[in-house]
Amino acid sequence: MDLKPTESELEILQIIWRRGQCSVRDVHNELAANKEVGYTTTLKLMQIMHDKGLVERDTTSKTHLYKALISREQAQQGALDKILSTVFKGSTADLVIQALGQHRASKDEIDAIKNFLDGFEGEK
Repeated sequence: MDLKPTESELEILQIIWRRGQCSVRDVHNELAANKEVGYTTTLKLMQIMHDKGLVERDTTSKTHLYKALISREQAQQGALDKILSTVFKGSTADLVIQALGQHRASKDEIDAIKNFLDGFEGEK
């Protein structure tokens, strides 16, 4: 699946992932709490997301409910692949060094990274 959600679509997906399924009104109310956005804009974005195969729409009741068809992991992988290839020219090391150098990782995050790398080295 080669679906690459836009930034606005990712905002909507974050809401749907957290809630499981929701109506356009539910999504709009959460978006409008943090930024100025029109209901018709939210509706149109969710219709586009449905057309792209990012969400499915249950039309069995009066209020249509939307559910994500792409997992958080799939979206993260797609975004990471795009950033890695376009911004870092395929260099995983440059990406990791930039990420760790610019953002303070907690001790737990650093331990998780070390454990991952130890396991990765063990596969060779």
